[in-house]
Amino acid sequence: MITVTEPLTALLHASHLLSPVDLAAVAAVHARGLGVRETVLYLADYEQLTLLPLPGTGVPGRQQLPIEGTLAGRAFRRVEVIAGPADGGTRLWIPLLNGVERLGVVEMTLPEAPGQELVDRIRAYVTLVAELVVVNDAYSDVFSRLRRRKTLSLAAEMQWELLPPLTFGTERVVITGGLEPAYEVGGDSFDYAVNGDTVDLLVIDAVGHGLPAAVLASVAISAYRHARRSMLDLPDIAVAIDAALKSQIGHSQFATAVIARLDLGTGRLRWINAGHPEPLILRGPSVVAPPRCPPSRPLGLQEGKPVVCDTRLEPGDRLLLYTDGITEARSPAGQFFGEDRLADCISSALAAGDPAPETVRRLMHSVLAHQADQLQDDASIVVLEWLTGEAQELTV
Repeated sequence: MITVTEPLTALLHASHLLSPVDLAAVAAVHARGLGVRETVLYLADYEQLTLLPLPGTGVPGRQQLPIEGTLAGRAFRRVEVIAGPADGGTRLWIPLLNGVERLGVVEMTLPEAPGQELVDRIRAYVTLVAELVVVNDAYSDVFSRLRRRKTLSLAAEMQWELLPPLTFGTERVVITGGLEPAYEVGGDSFDYAVNGDTVDLLVIDAVGHGLPAAVLASVAISAYRHARRSMLDLPDIAVAIDAALKSQIGHSQFATAVIARLDLGTGRLRWINAGHPEPLILRGPSVVAPPRCPPSRPLGLQEGKPVVCDTRLEPGDRLLLYTDGITEARSPAGQFFGEDRLADCISSALAAGDPAPETVRRLMHSVLAHQADQLQDDASIVVLEWLTGEAQELTV
């Protein structure tokens, strides 16, 4: 009898000398040890609109698939294994997950419908495949080239390289970010880190557009990471970023930002608002404005240490940090997207049972649709969920 250890061990052994371009073929070969006839890997494009098949020697040819309206897309959107008919057998669509970050899906064709034990073995195998995608992506362009349906601007290339994984989750916290326009973003970005009981967050909007804004954001985020990893408190982190922008970019350039820190044990949230839109807290279906706290000047224009704001989250709260490219997105008729629409979009998606990454994906596409797919400004958001009890929905 084939055990899960055999194909997993074979794939893991092969991975040590694996060329990234061969991953699809090697994954398909060793999946046969699970009784799988055909295996195809699909990666989501940068806009998360399309699933793109990864080619390989001996891998059956496939067309790209839309995330909306397909079984493959449903597996991606809902983070669940989806079964469908195939010629002479069954086709499975399995989410391809790095932790809880959605990379794409895997299509597997079997001669008959699998039992739960085999499905569990397949899920374990696909988990290893996802890890190999992430590892190999660090020293290859194969996956990045596949994921782009059009050319990234140089500014967007810089920003995507700076980003942490779009989604991270534990039983206590889930963090999900979104960024648009995916192929042309310039000055918007975000960062986060989870260290024990502490979560650090940054959402930033650098002045200007294109490459100059991306360079400014890159300096700011690098200074933020340096200060954060030096274990500085929030005011000193802001001072360090401000000093880096003044010394490296110049006094005429600046960035608005929210720099936040959450204690996962107590729910205490502290933040600095450097000329940025105020954070929002979604408590159930209702929006709760945090205590009024005067914003400081933007980073690069500050004078002295900024004021630290302070509040406490309640279990189940969702914290929204975003740039004005979302709330100030204007329709052709001149109507702003606004805070109310932002909260309604997230509340509606959550009520429909969408997991956090899907909620943010749908929100970003709603912002684009509101402006007839023509963003006038970059738009980014980070949603943090604290003790919602829904982290298991992000795994298969």
